[in-house]
Amino acid sequence: MRIGFFRKAAAVAAACLLSLLVMGSAAQAKVAVRIDISSQTMFVSVNGWPYASWRVSTARRGYWTPRGSFRPYLLKRMHYSSKYENSPMPHSVFFRGGYAIHGTGYLRSLGRPASHGCIRLAPGNAARLYGLIRQYGKAGTRIVITN
Repeated sequence: MRIGFFRKAAAVAAACLLSLLVMGSAAQAKVAVRIDISSQTMFVSVNGWPYASWRVSTARRGYWTPRGSFRPYLLKRMHYSSKYENSPMPHSVFFRGGYAIHGTGYLRSLGRPASHGCIRLAPGNAARLYGLIRQYGKAGTRIVITN
């Protein structure tokens, strides 16, 4: 009778451990976005593995791109700025107030500060990032912006 009890206890413990491992791997399935203002570069990793490195444009003189750690709160396939002449902002990932990561048609300005505060990417790269965040979820994404 004791052997049966220990076998059942061991089976329950193994099942609990297995479920924790499965949930743990799902919880770690995330997108990490790091923007380095000084190099005007975005680094993206998925599940801890490097995914991409892209040139960006952040705030030019007289404007500000927020620094810190954020989670996206809104994804919009196409957004038009209500503040800047209805400018198109494809594949927008909003992370703080009106600040977003989004695609731009001004490709020559990538790699240097040129925006009003948003983080601008080449349209294809913005679409890839948008797709990753949709795939892994807003809660599974962390955006870190540093100098």
